[in-house]
Amino acid sequence: MERDSQLKLYGQVADRLKEAHSVVRALQVPEGVRMALSRKLLVITAAAKHDLPDAARRLDRLMKDLDEGRFPEGD
Repeated sequence: MERDSQLKLYGQVADRLKEAHSVVRALQVPEGVRMALSRKLLVITAAAKHDLPDAARRLDRLMKDLDEGRFPEGD
């Protein structure tokens, strides 16, 4: 049963990561900001391989920041 819930969470995180990448691509922000956001998404993707619940929380925070217009500083 636990494996089923883990698979379900994995599918949800994967779908949300795809959506997040689309959102980041569509943002009208400087290239440095877009690169910083892409790096954050890559870190979340890597984290999902080791700690799926933590990756889901990180993704939630990132999407909330994007929804509220909070973007990282660009290089």
